Amino acid sequence: MRIVVTGLLGQYAFGGVTWDYIQYLLGFRGLGHDVWYLEDSGAWPYDPVGQTISEDCTYNVNYLHGMMTAFGFGDRWIYRNGADGKFHGAGETAARDLIKNADLIVNVSSAGWLKDYDFGVKHQMFIDGDPMFCQVNLLDPKNADYSARVKAHDSHFTFGLNVGGPGCLAPDTGIRWKKTVQPISIEHWPFQDAAAPDRFTTVMNWASYAPIEWQGKPYGQKDLEFERFKTLPSLTPQHLEMAMGQGIGSKRPTEELHALGWTILEAGEALPDYQSYHEFLRTSKAEWSVAKHGYVEARTGWFSCRTACYLALGRPAVVQETGWSDYLPSGDGLITFSTLEEAVAAIADINDHYEEHQRAARALAEQYFESKKVCADLLNQAELG
Repeated sequence: MRIVVTGLLGQYAFGGVTWDYIQYLLGFRGLGHDVWYLEDSGAWPYDPVGQTISEDCTYNVNYLHGMMTAFGFGDRWIYRNGADGKFHGAGETAARDLIKNADLIVNVSSAGWLKDYDFGVKHQMFIDGDPMFCQVNLLDPKNADYSARVKAHDSHFTFGLNVGGPGCLAPDTGIRWKKTVQPISIEHWPFQDAAAPDRFTTVMNWASYAPIEWQGKPYGQKDLEFERFKTLPSLTPQHLEMAMGQGIGSKRPTEELHALGWTILEAGEALPDYQSYHEFLRTSKAEWSVAKHGYVEARTGWFSCRTACYLALGRPAVVQETGWSDYLPSGDGLITFSTLEEAVAAIADINDHYEEHQRAARALAEQYFESKKVCADLLNQAELG
């Protein structure tokens, strides 16, 4: 099939964002399909050097060119600058031909709206990477246009493994959500059997956007969950190191976190691209991380694409419960926690049986997240396989 993947690779030219989207292209290509990348979100580009929105997309286009070349996609990418409407990469003619004649468009995380195209693509697939927040926004009367565009897709998937399941508070939107996980290109995350520096790490933002409200109850970001676990360094001898964005309004309490024993790296400086992001995970002993408050409170079953990358490297993970452990195994290589005491115990367990957890982590990645398996499952569930 001729498959078009949309994303925000150019808009947010950062390491983690790159891996979020490129692994869909790698997975579908690994299945033998003709895969293209098209970014036309309507947004003005973000300049990570100036740390501001800009009409100049030079940095973004250069990053895309270098990254897509490195992954073997050559000229099979298109970026449209929201500031002036100009197309870069393979250009406007190629973009319009893709949307008129492709077999499948994969709209990852609401990244592609493609408002002025002649649509002939046979199947439109929507992938929700932000459960609870997505569903609430779909029901907001102010977002009628967004809701209509999402519902116009032919199939709908979510990272919320428990959406529609027991105890999940995500509202019914009238959409039948199929379940999926992030595809991980296993060959790009080879198993690491060499000794790693003695640090548990993660990559996160203090708060990505403002809380939402549903039925009188707020659903917030990672800052709310981190507050519950901020004394963790005093309860374990394990060194804990976070590559952490400062969040909206730069409200991260950096000095307090340092005083409590956390090592905080500026994510934008420490992990400016996909190579440095990969190296940060590779040179970690394991991951420890919270989830967004909204994922936890709504019991969505969300599971992190970042955590799946740690697992592929053979780096075990201790990550907060969102309901995911009802669908993915917890205990060997991957351990869930809901309380401080459980987090402390899980870290100790990883350290006491590290090699066993390493092997189990890699096995989990191969079984549940391998990119060709995940992408084939998307096609099968959408009845395209």
